[in-house]
Formats: sequence, C-alpha cells, structure tokens
Amino acid sequence: MPRKVVQGPIRDKERTKRKLLNAVGKILKTEGYLGLKVSKISAVAGFDKKLIYTYFGSTDKLIDEYIRSQDYWRKIDEKQIDSNFSASGKTPAEIALLSQFEGLKTNKELQKIIIWQISEKRSVLRNLFEQREKVFQGLKSSAKELDFSQQSEEFKTTLAILLAGIHYLNLCTVHNSTTFCGINLKSKEGRMKIEKAILDIADFAHQR
Repeated sequence: MPRKVVQGPIRDKERTKRKLLNAVGKILKTEGYLGLKVSKISAVAGFDKKLIYTYFGSTDKLIDEYIRSQDYWRKIDEKQIDSNFSASGKTPAEIALLSQFEGLKTNKELQKIIIWQISEKRSVLRNLFEQREKVFQGLKSSAKELDFSQQSEEFKTTLAILLAGIHYLNLCTVHNSTTFCGINLKSKEGRMKIEKAILDIADFAHQR
C-alpha cells in the first residue's frame, strides 16, 4: 500500500512562507506598518503564528524579508531606460524621475513603505535609501554619457528636490487631498503639468 503524503503548512514550507509574506503585503497596503502585528499577520495568512517563528525566526525578520522582496529601486530596468532614452531624447535621470512619479501613484505598498521610512529607524528601510542612491549614481545623465557621480552638486541637489517633491505630491494627494497649489493631481491634465515641470527643471539644472 503506497504511503500517504501528508499535506499541510509544515509540509509545504515554501507555500506557507509565500502566504505569510503576502499577508504582510496585504496589511501594509490597507493598514500601514502599524498594523503589522504577529496576530494580525497570522490571521490574514490563515496559519498559526508559531509558523512565523519557525520559518522566519521573528516577526521583524518576516517583515524585513517582505520589504526586500518589494524593493522598487532594484526593479528599475536600466535596459528599458536606455531604450526610452534613445526613443524620446530624455535623459535616463529624467526617465527615472517620471517613472517614479507615475509608479508611486498606483503602488499602495510603496506609498506605505516610504511613509514608514521617514517614521521609524530600521536597517532594512535604510538599505532602501542606499539602494536608491546606487541606482541614481549608476544612471547616465546625458547623451554624452557622463556619470551621475561626475555631475555638479547643483544638478544632484536639484534632482534631490525633484524626487522629494514627487514623493510628497503623490503621498499628500493619495491620503488627504486631490489638489496641490490648485493643480488636480488625480486628473490626467494635472499630472501632465507636473511631469512637464519635472522635465523643465531637470533640463534647466542639467544645462547649468
């Protein structure tokens, strides 16, 4: 008689880990980082909370693994940026800024993670900031293929302000308002105006 295969969360380790990670994402998306409690995660995943300790060691380690898996900056496709650069004439830095502006509008999890980054000291969150720096330093800033690291301090400072503005405008309008300085950031027309301003400012800074 063939041996019966025992099914269940202990047997299917990867399936269980995936469900626990997905539960972190669901909670982060709907409630933010303050909702990431061990009892809540286990309830959403549908498993005993002991499995969190069995497979991840602690709730913090589970959360950290989820954050690493959702690192937006690692997902920037530099080949796609190069392709868009050739087709549009925009610099890779400009393309990356526009991508961040548009992507943050719809990525609820990234919105919560950015809020978390400025609210709590955590090594994995600090690593996200460091990864962002590496991505921008690795981008080419012009058709002359000058490295970002070689650009003037004024140019890099302008990009820093643009990126901070992109984050704030998206987060502010998502949670509390549809308009900022009279511009409706939930309308196509309003967002196109901001995109034009991003390009104008970046282009001005690059030419200095």
